[in-house]
Amino acid sequence: MHPAPSVILFSTLSGLGFGFLAFLGAGVLLPSGWWAFFLWGLAYGLAVAGLLAATFHLGNRKNALKAFSQWRTSWLSREAWASVATLAVLAPMALSDWLGLGLPRIIGQLGAVLALFTVFTTAMIYAQIKAVPRWHLWLTPVMFLSFAIAAGAMLSGAVWAPLALLAVGLVLLALWRVGDGAFRRAGQTLGTATGLDRIGLPTLFEPAHTAGNYLLREMIFVVGRKHARRLRLIALVLASLLPALILLLPLGWAGVTLAALVHLAGALAARWLFFAEAEHVVGLYYGVRA
Repeated sequence: MHPAPSVILFSTLSGLGFGFLAFLGAGVLLPSGWWAFFLWGLAYGLAVAGLLAATFHLGNRKNALKAFSQWRTSWLSREAWASVATLAVLAPMALSDWLGLGLPRIIGQLGAVLALFTVFTTAMIYAQIKAVPRWHLWLTPVMFLSFAIAAGAMLSGAVWAPLALLAVGLVLLALWRVGDGAFRRAGQTLGTATGLDRIGLPTLFEPAHTAGNYLLREMIFVVGRKHARRLRLIALVLASLLPALILLLPLGWAGVTLAALVHLAGALAARWLFFAEAEHVVGLYYGVRA
């Protein structure tokens, strides 16, 4: 799949934001006063910025409202409702921490569950697509949730945040290992792509057309193996190993800030690979996939 910047920003920033909202809502970190205003504002800012970035991938911005109408069948629609519900439920908790209203924490805990469910719905948008075997894995929601939980733990200053970041690295390694053979295991060929496999083994004589189209632009992208290996190493080091090491140093909140910035860079690299390495079966029709 072509790694559109808007989708990369959406899935990365919203994951960080909703992960941090979950930890603030659950009370892992209990800020007060203007410190609460800043931290809740940061979490809301990341989540909302990610959601807004998603609209830039729409051909018509007005279509964003239609995302709320198909919640019975669409994970995208469920994500839209879950994100709005999360932001609405956690708003009183944020005001309570800021102004010292003393609202019961159960409100924040409910919002925390909704925040993680929102991240899950985002992951399922991709995991339910059978035409992209690399995404159609149980590891896809695990990866999204591990990034969100690690980000929330890191930004909350949890003592076990380094372990959560190392877990992100393990999940990435597992996703890459399993995902690399997913397209082959799916058993898709040019014959199944064209429907001609029942009468023989077809070969591509000429491309379907000479001009570009939506499918070629959005769903067919080939990343070089050397380039992919380099980016995998960068993603692993920046998203997992280096921020975990930084958090182990006695740097206080300066260390948390530095670790978060490094982790964000690694998360962006990992998410770019998530889209760039995704092989859509439509590529068989155009002779791009083996």
